[in-house]
Amino acid sequence: MNNNLIIAHGGGPTAVINASLFGAVDEARKQGCFGRVLGAVHGIEGVLKEQFIDFSTVCESQIQMLPYTPSSAIGSCRRKLTEADYPAILEVLRRQQVGYFIYNGGNDSMDTCEKIARMAKAAGYELLVAGIPKTIDNDLQFTDHCPGYGSAARFIAANTRNLRCEERALPLYPMIVETMGRNAGWLTAAASLAQINGRPCADLIYLPEHPFEEQRFLDDMERSLSRSRAVIAVVCEGLADADGKPVADTGFVDGFGHSVPGGTAQALARLVLQKLGVQTRYEKWGLVGRASEVRQSMTDRAEAIGAGRHAVKTLAAGASGCMVTITRLSSTPYQCGFGLAPLGDVANQEKKFPLSWINKARNGICGGFAEYCLPLLGEGFTPYADLGIERFG
Repeated sequence: MNNNLIIAHGGGPTAVINASLFGAVDEARKQGCFGRVLGAVHGIEGVLKEQFIDFSTVCESQIQMLPYTPSSAIGSCRRKLTEADYPAILEVLRRQQVGYFIYNGGNDSMDTCEKIARMAKAAGYELLVAGIPKTIDNDLQFTDHCPGYGSAARFIAANTRNLRCEERALPLYPMIVETMGRNAGWLTAAASLAQINGRPCADLIYLPEHPFEEQRFLDDMERSLSRSRAVIAVVCEGLADADGKPVADTGFVDGFGHSVPGGTAQALARLVLQKLGVQTRYEKWGLVGRASEVRQSMTDRAEAIGAGRHAVKTLAAGASGCMVTITRLSSTPYQCGFGLAPLGDVANQEKKFPLSWINKARNGICGGFAEYCLPLLGEGFTPYADLGIERFG
């Protein structure tokens, strides 16, 4: 009887991807239709290699720690399947008596999930398939937001506050901070939520939704520097000009052929030095920003668990070919529910940051973003002392 369930992770891990794993595993144990629950080691590569963790053999204490463990406990990958892979996957599913498949990931992972569902249907193999949304970029369509985004956004907001304290204490150099985000600026925008006593901590914020203009950026920096050396500019790693040329390019591509961005803050710091003659420091919040247990949002964790449970309930009800979505019911007070979207509609689609939430100067955030994002960050931040030392010049 093909009633075993495979759960796989794809793409970059997050602070709460294991919370979704816990939700799926725990819910599968409560339902009566599943046999073994198998975690594919390193995503679809683990399926191809037939390398699985059988959760019936994992001690309960380890399972209970999953929601609080960042990154992927079963591993992930960035592998784009080839036509030659599908027959091999089908054989593995047959041998392992798998009737259910869950993929937890972003745009590319939903594409993989949808293709596996179509492959099984074409072969006449009974397989129910569901996707769990996961991306700190928050760029999946049909869902209000993605598990993983709230925690990463909390990390950005919290550390922008910390940098403001540093700049205030020792205002020697302006600072340019780089956040992750290939094509969408959702994560970078979270820097706008950082405040101390009601004052914003980031002076300038640049998102990839608008083409990057070098002279506009230099003019913004010069105006800000005329007021104080303690300037913080937060930039998205994916900034590119009107021709699509990245501000910085690593020269690498991932397994899906996407260019790997990086080095944007360093490139812009060098530009400020060359054009304005001002020594500028740069920081990059990379992998630790997407997998920080210290900054894990309680809201994000709870929703990730719920998304995992909903995926399993969907399969148990006999539905297939869909991704779990989060539906916002209210912002004040914050409430959300879960729904479903067809995998074919979600795959390879990007949800960009709304242009209406970017100010006219294209160097800051406005509109309803704070109302949208603040609930996702979970509990509030510790108030910081502010003795007003800036007034002394």
